[in-house]
Amino acid sequence: MHLRHLLSRALPILLLLGGTVESNADSWVATSTVGAPSARAGHAAVSTGTKMIVWGGCVGAVPRGDGAMYDRVLNSWTSISSVGAPSARCEHTAVWTGSVMIIWGGGSSGVTNTGGRYDPVANSWSSTSTTGAPSARDRHAAIWTGSKMIVWGGDTGSTGGLYDPSNNSWVATTTTGAPSARVNPTAVWTGSRMIVWGGLHGGSTYENTGGLYDPATDTWAATSTTGAPSGRTEHTAVWADGFNTMVVWGGRVSLNNEVNTGGYYDPSTNAWTATSTTSAPAVRKRHLATWTQGNSLMIVWGGLSATDLKLNTGGRLDLNTNTWTATTTVGAPVGRYRHSVVFEASKMIVWGGVNTSNVETNTGGVYSF
Repeated sequence: MHLRHLLSRALPILLLLGGTVESNADSWVATSTVGAPSARAGHAAVSTGTKMIVWGGCVGAVPRGDGAMYDRVLNSWTSISSVGAPSARCEHTAVWTGSVMIIWGGGSSGVTNTGGRYDPVANSWSSTSTTGAPSARDRHAAIWTGSKMIVWGGDTGSTGGLYDPSNNSWVATTTTGAPSARVNPTAVWTGSRMIVWGGLHGGSTYENTGGLYDPATDTWAATSTTGAPSGRTEHTAVWADGFNTMVVWGGRVSLNNEVNTGGYYDPSTNAWTATSTTSAPAVRKRHLATWTQGNSLMIVWGGLSATDLKLNTGGRLDLNTNTWTATTTVGAPVGRYRHSVVFEASKMIVWGGVNTSNVETNTGGVYSF
């Protein structure tokens, strides 16, 4: 029997680290609420590699313009400066560059094309330029290439832009050959190209189309629809480095019709393969997913069921075997959606969102597997 299988059957091994308890088995540890940001949903979160940064979000229709950093090892929060921060907003995007977090887009009473760069070392903000920036939007996608942020789609069409933080400038992405306009597309970075897929077009067309965008040449190539998952929105996608594969899963394929299907997309062959449904998590939408970086696993968690119940269930999909294993619910955070998920040092961190009482929360959990 493989060592990882033996470990998965072992009792949780608890290590006291700097005042908090971490588990190395399939288990959850609650995130502290002491010093945590106020309850919210529709916020953004990134991992620096050692800390999670949460910013923005909404409580009902009231936007937030504040945030905090979470130290997983110490299970503690530190507020971040609001001086020079972007205007309060929710449903925005955020990327981590390796040194700063970039917030962009979203809105409250209306959408915006403004943003900001937060430096956690200096605890300071600087604005992103609006000169040449894409039009104001939310429900768009954003990725980090290693040198630039690319935003695309959302509620203003099939436009996008590349943002260079080194000189605070924007360049538009071409619309020639771009996918059709849509909201809620997913996007991943392959190391050389951005793949956008799915989303909702015109309020009624559930897309199973997408495109590969090459920023070096400013060109698009269509993703194949042969063998692709059914068109959908409110799904997830991750890039499985080491497998050269984008994994799409879950979402809504029509009004009140959620699924637990998905697909593996190989950009080198422009081909799709279905994800297994055996032991897959229950159908859902508005869940979140993360890639486990070297562990061959995609983890999905939370979201809304077919009857709009807030879920605290999930699953781990092993790409080596195309098999699912359920995430434990023992000690798991209460069910929720519009939450955030980041992956850090072999741990998944869940925080915030709208919970089973249908109110925003400032609780969360650290998942070990």
